[in-house]
Amino acid sequence: MRQARIAFRLALLPAYRAGDFLAFHRRDAAATAERVAGNALQKGVVWAGRPACLGVRFGTRQAAVELVVDGAGALPEPDAARRMARRDARPAAGRGGFRGRVTASTPELGPLIAAPSGLRVPLLATPFEALVWAVIGQEISLAAATAVRRRLIEAAGIRHSNGLLCHPDAARLARMDAAGLRAAGLSQAKALTIAALGRDAADGTLPLDAWADAPPVAQIRAQLAAIRGVGPWTVEYTLLRGFGHLDGSLHGDVAVRRKLQLLLRRQEKDLCAGSRALAGAVHAVARLVAAHLWAWRAPGSGFSGWREPCSTEPHLTRCLRLESHTTDRASGGQICGRTQDALQPL
Repeated sequence: MRQARIAFRLALLPAYRAGDFLAFHRRDAAATAERVAGNALQKGVVWAGRPACLGVRFGTRQAAVELVVDGAGALPEPDAARRMARRDARPAAGRGGFRGRVTASTPELGPLIAAPSGLRVPLLATPFEALVWAVIGQEISLAAATAVRRRLIEAAGIRHSNGLLCHPDAARLARMDAAGLRAAGLSQAKALTIAALGRDAADGTLPLDAWADAPPVAQIRAQLAAIRGVGPWTVEYTLLRGFGHLDGSLHGDVAVRRKLQLLLRRQEKDLCAGSRALAGAVHAVARLVAAHLWAWRAPGSGFSGWREPCSTEPHLTRCLRLESHTTDRASGGQICGRTQDALQPL
């Protein structure tokens, strides 16, 4: 088989935590589209409509990157390949203004944000993949979301020559009918939403890749929110994991809310207002705080590092074993009752 191949090296930022990046991409134990071995990741992606494998091997100060694209065609454009590979190289936690602003508004968070050095928010390979993962994860457990994602990738059937399946691009999902999407385990509402997202991204109505370098946040929020089945949490999650945009609300994330409850020793009834107040006080860096909460190990919980959350629209209480539950009007989903999943971030 003919292949196009490009290789290069990326300098890592100081204190880069490669383990966080690798743990995030290890969330599917079946290694359907991502394979982690030692200090290296292989990830199946679609490049210009063809199966491709993005490989990243971490050293002490550099990462060796290789993109191998199956089939005939031109060599991958180097700058575009570099942009995809270095999406995770940006820092998620700065010093100075960030720490001062947070500790001034909520002193209880001081020890939390002082602890992790080099903390970053791992991004997905493309904004479209982040958007699809957000919709899949609405109101179901981590295990269920991972299984549905796996089945969707299998149903799309894009396989690289090294054996890895590739996460489908918008054009492939746009060609799948509702029955095919439902067979992957998606609810009717989620199948319709993902089909619509695939069509809009494929025909340019949602130019996600064009927005990647300098995302017009207000426009992205407005266009995504207009799509049936996409609520506030899905929009903010996509901005975070798809575009690296760190300005967003805290109170729409199960793991953040549950860990705030444990960290601040507040009752659940006080957290809704409390987390909104915190988000307002540190609005420009709210997702940086979320990143620290995701990585924080709750005493006695057994959870730490990057784990996937149960995610809900628009509030979190439905994912805790509490009396107050609601139903996601955006996605039409049902409530879920879990405690351990609520500590695990998407």
